[in-house]
Amino acid sequence: MSISSINYSSSVLGAQIRNINQQLTDLSTQLATGKLSQNYSGMGTNEGFAIAGRSQLSNIAAYTDTITNVNVNINLANTALQSLTTIRNTVQTGSASTARDLNVNGQTVAQNTAASQFGSMVGVLNTQSGNRYLFSGTAFNTQSVANAGDIINGTTTQAGFKTVMAERQAADLGANGMGRLVQTQPTPSSVRVSEDVAGSPFGMKIAAVSSTLTGATVTGPSGSPVSFSVDLNGLNPNDGDKLSVQFTLPDGTTGQVDLTASSATPTPIGSFAIDATTPGNTAANLNTALNTAITKLANTSLVAASAITAGDNFFNTASSAIGAPVNNQAAPPAPISGATALSGASPSNSISPGFAAGDTITVNGTTLTFVNSGATGNQLNVGDSIQTLMSKIDQITGTSKPSTVHGGSITINTDDAASLNITTSNSGALNSLGFGSTPVTATQPPLRVGSSPASSATTLVNGSANTVKWYTGNDGPGSPRSTAMARVDDSVTVQYGAQANEDAIRQQLQAIAVFGTFSTSPTSQYAGGQVSALSLRVTQSLTKQPGQQHIEDIQTDLAMAQNTMKDAGTRQTQAKAQLQSIIDQAESASPDQVASELLSLQNALQASYQVTSKLAQLSLVKFL
Repeated sequence: MSISSINYSSSVLGAQIRNINQQLTDLSTQLATGKLSQNYSGMGTNEGFAIAGRSQLSNIAAYTDTITNVNVNINLANTALQSLTTIRNTVQTGSASTARDLNVNGQTVAQNTAASQFGSMVGVLNTQSGNRYLFSGTAFNTQSVANAGDIINGTTTQAGFKTVMAERQAADLGANGMGRLVQTQPTPSSVRVSEDVAGSPFGMKIAAVSSTLTGATVTGPSGSPVSFSVDLNGLNPNDGDKLSVQFTLPDGTTGQVDLTASSATPTPIGSFAIDATTPGNTAANLNTALNTAITKLANTSLVAASAITAGDNFFNTASSAIGAPVNNQAAPPAPISGATALSGASPSNSISPGFAAGDTITVNGTTLTFVNSGATGNQLNVGDSIQTLMSKIDQITGTSKPSTVHGGSITINTDDAASLNITTSNSGALNSLGFGSTPVTATQPPLRVGSSPASSATTLVNGSANTVKWYTGNDGPGSPRSTAMARVDDSVTVQYGAQANEDAIRQQLQAIAVFGTFSTSPTSQYAGGQVSALSLRVTQSLTKQPGQQHIEDIQTDLAMAQNTMKDAGTRQTQAKAQLQSIIDQAESASPDQVASELLSLQNALQASYQVTSKLAQLSLVKFL
């Protein structure tokens, strides 16, 4: 008879001992690592929460890296903006000073400082963070601003600002140096002053005339081109009687000529002599004094205004559409004005042909509809004024510079020349407003004097083909801040982009360029007046104005982005702690619990070994 061996390893008791040994091994590993298991299968039912928690922790780590990188860019941008503020204050202090001594180049010390600060400002605007240009918008791989020397002096193929400013000055002064005004004496007792060309963007524009000259007849300003006349009618005014003429300068400021009748000898400055014996000589004296006063105004305030406007033509991306001069129905010699109606029975102060109910004007995709009365929203009454229409157009385009009517010409201003597009269902009425073809579009900047010689030019034209483009970054529509965006939390994004052509930056760069580039003849009788008039304008340009963007506004936007990221970081720090707690609870082994289980298993193993020992003492003899 054969007897089978007793196989301990396959016995129930052996299997139990092996199981206990495995548990001891697992508990020892848990005690050493602090983890429930070295693989997911041993983690238990809560491991799903831990896996989700790890994913969220990974996202938080990515957001933390993003916040760190964005903060670096914002801090660099803020440092650059702070430098721009320092530059602004330096130049403004110089322009506001009373020192007007000119060097051999026809500039003051303050102007030399401005020229140097212009180069510094260009350098600041080309600040990089790694390979990213901070003031280029979405074109962050492109240098933000052209080189300072090229902007001012141009290149071999493109004109710089210095050339644009010189051309503009020649066009504004005119060949006779009187600001494109023509002065004549139609009769021995009268004097007449008129603008040289209707609708020209250059020179001084006659705005208003007032007189207390006894016995004199004043006519205008009216007509196209605009003019006024003063006829003394062969009589002498009284001592102290005054003639005042107000002019609009190219930069929108005003200049005024005041002449007082005087019998004093010598004739005081700002006066014209009364000839008691020959009144005809008094008219000649008025003519001479008016010519002298206009020439002085043209060669001082106008020259300064021309420089400021040249800066706008070169640096400002805003532009305009200018209609041809138009007369109204009521008085054909009288030009249309802002008060002229868009429709009306003849004769009346209205355009002809006018708009009718049902006609439309579409501005940049937004349609304005004409109704007989009761207009609301995007509607116009057929009897509304041209000014009302322009206000509606300005609301749609969002221009920072209101549209105007002067001398019968409508100028529609826009901050985005590329986007301006005006069409109508009534082309005849639009033609009555001076716009001969549709769509009405804006001249693209930079703007240059349209013909040669500049002194007789009558138009501004697109100069982009032969003029340096000072801003080389992204200049598309939309907020500059939106040109750089980052997600810093699951549902939070921040915008931190910046562009060198933002109004606050561009206006400062423009003003400093004008001040640092302008020069005059040190020996000119008008040199002091030119520099004084320019300094006043530059100081004002560098002074923060209500309703305009400031450098500090950009800094505030960036600070808000940083605060948003700080808040997100705080929330994420709290979330990290909570998530780690969830993971620890799901995966960590309690040392106390493990030690207790180890002790229990050791006791169980010892008991098992004792039983096994006794069983192992069995023999075949004892078995039989």
